[in-house]
Amino acid sequence: MPGQRPASADQAALLSALLEHDLLIETGVPGVYGRGGVFEDVREGVAALVTRAAAAEEPLQLRFPPILPRSDLERVGYLKSFPHLAGSVFAFNGTEAQATEQQERASRHEDWSEFQEMTDLVLTPAACYPVYPAIAARGALAPAGLTVDAGGAYVFRHEPSGDPARLQMFHQREIVRIGEPHLVEAWRDAWRERALELLGRLGLHVKLDLASDPFFGRSGRMLMASQREQQLKFEVLTQIAGPELTAVASFNYHQDHFASAYGIKLADGATAHTACLGFGLERITIALFRTHGFDTVAWPAEVRQRLWDR
Repeated sequence: MPGQRPASADQAALLSALLEHDLLIETGVPGVYGRGGVFEDVREGVAALVTRAAAAEEPLQLRFPPILPRSDLERVGYLKSFPHLAGSVFAFNGTEAQATEQQERASRHEDWSEFQEMTDLVLTPAACYPVYPAIAARGALAPAGLTVDAGGAYVFRHEPSGDPARLQMFHQREIVRIGEPHLVEAWRDAWRERALELLGRLGLHVKLDLASDPFFGRSGRMLMASQREQQLKFEVLTQIAGPELTAVASFNYHQDHFASAYGIKLADGATAHTACLGFGLERITIALFRTHGFDTVAWPAEVRQRLWDR
């Protein structure tokens, strides 16, 4: 497939094992898989663990579907920074004759894209994106700012790969902090340490590292360098299927990027700052199977107790 990342032998072997044990279900498209019941049991356990870890902050609970208005993606400049990852929703809006021709071409697996038109929807690239316009609509923040639990929504990144830890559609368990800069930075720093402990107690060997987003093109390389220089992004890494360590959680400090785009104001009228943390639930789940084996009954008692309280 054009643009598909090749898989290493280790990645291919892990994917084969996950499929063989009915943890992932083949669809025929790289990076898009169904999930078996045991896999989902682990993934939901990891999500619940994050929920419990955040409970003391009493975050505002918001949930959104895995699509959002195209105008939101345009407003925050996503197509400038990540055009290679975006997914747009197209739909048919034609005549009966065109519908017939579309079906005939589709039945022959020929190109039928000319009968599709762009809609007002795109696939959500990060679970935090719908949070900002929703909070902006509420007016100025309270003096202490706000923490939002955005749940574990499906998100989409167009990067087909044979690496089972690099999916095109996956769950991102995300929490967002909005407020004064010093409060937001302190929150992010606290969660970096909390995440290391949380994942380490699941038996994963994890480390924290400075990181950058995969910005596009020549200007993107400058953005990556600036992001690293300002230490705006960190990741928690662990071994899944090499040869390099894989990020299973990330911590991004956006400064005033999203708040400026939507007009999110502090109590004194100044523009707020935002940060988010995101746990890649499928990556953590796969890392747990790789570490502890494919039979969850045989997993260490402490890991089982932390995931399922049983």
